[in-house]
Amino acid sequence: MRAVVLVGGFGTRLQPLTLSTPKPMLPVGHVPIIERLVANLARSGVSDVTFALGFKPEPFIEAFPTGECAGVALHYAVEPSPLDTAGAIRFAAEAAGIDDTFVVVNGDVLTDLDVAQLVRFHRDRGAEATLHLIPVADPSSFGVVGLDADGRVERFVEKPAPGTAPSNLVNAGTYILEPSVLQRIPSGEKVSIERVTFPAIAASRGLFGMATDDYWIDTGQPELYLQANLDVLAGLRRNDRSVAVHADASVDGTAVIDHALIGPGAIVGKDAVVRRSVVLPGAVIGDRATVTDSMVMGRIGNDAVAAACVIGASGVVAAGEDVQAERRPQPIAK
Repeated sequence: MRAVVLVGGFGTRLQPLTLSTPKPMLPVGHVPIIERLVANLARSGVSDVTFALGFKPEPFIEAFPTGECAGVALHYAVEPSPLDTAGAIRFAAEAAGIDDTFVVVNGDVLTDLDVAQLVRFHRDRGAEATLHLIPVADPSSFGVVGLDADGRVERFVEKPAPGTAPSNLVNAGTYILEPSVLQRIPSGEKVSIERVTFPAIAASRGLFGMATDDYWIDTGQPELYLQANLDVLAGLRRNDRSVAVHADASVDGTAVIDHALIGPGAIVGKDAVVRRSVVLPGAVIGDRATVTDSMVMGRIGNDAVAAACVIGASGVVAAGEDVQAERRPQPIAK
């Protein structure tokens, strides 16, 4: 089985972290998001993956110089200009010579889905395209999918008013497609598969959806990226685990690391406190500094406080400074 992974986005919601690192290359539990995603595909029998690239392709190529990731052969399709999701899928699939049933995954999604199960569902129903769906507590903030009794998609409802949704199922970003889907997408044009292609397939009764209650998270927002890291640390994933402190980090023996991850090359000083946070590779937490509910690429000075902050590679919280966002993590420095 072959797959296309969409990794060409700009990652604007995770800035300033993504100013220096493409979103799928950010670590979750000390392993890049994209590597965890590909490893899950491999567990389901995917043997060949094409990355649909646009923004900053070099870090992906440099990260996997042997052309392999998690035991899966890699190929790269670099768009000459942004083509949106459908355009990127056609471009990548044609560049890779895909001519059979294939998998498509959004590159910022982490899930324990058994993709082989989704493929079986797709083939059993003779579908042209099949969506993985996830139930959510409040569907009014999402695009909701309405199904018939056989799992055929009947309609999409964008952000329905409370109490009016046809279901609580939303698109979870993993698809099974037949090659015929590619012919529905104009070559070289910017087209959304969610807004254009899928509704057209649904109108011809060829679109199905399979709902599961597997672990699933979209890592594209600061609070969700932080949660994905903490979930791996807490052992909430079926296959993925992580230690709190990477072997190549330097953490003073007096520091308190509480439900937090400290990446390779990071330094945590004496009497520092790091709680519910991700200290990314190479970051520095000064002596007696306190970091909570934050993601740090840069430097936190001695005696400084950072709470609910997103600090980029060149970002600095000066010694003694107190920077606290009111609720969810907020970008404060590049």
